Amino acid sequence: MKDLTQFLVKNLADHPEQVSVQETEQGGAVTLKLSVAEEDKGKIIGKKGKVIKAIRALVAAAGTKAQKATAVDID
Repeated sequence: MKDLTQFLVKNLADHPEQVSVQETEQGGAVTLKLSVAEEDKGKIIGKKGKVIKAIRALVAAAGTKAQKATAVDID
C-alpha cells in the first residue's frame, strides 16, 4: 500500500523528489502519512478534495484485499 500511494503521489506532484510516505500499523489498521512540497499540496488534495478522495479509495481497495483498514493523511 505504501508503494502504491508513493507511486500515485509522485506522478501527480511537480516535485516528486520531495514526496515521502510513512507507514504505521496499529492493531491491523495501517496509516499512511504523506509529506509533499508546499506547492504540491493543492494539487494532491484537488478541487473539493476529489484527488485525495480518489487516492484514499484506491488505497482502501488495496487494504481490503490485504484485509487491513487503511487511512491516508497529508502533512
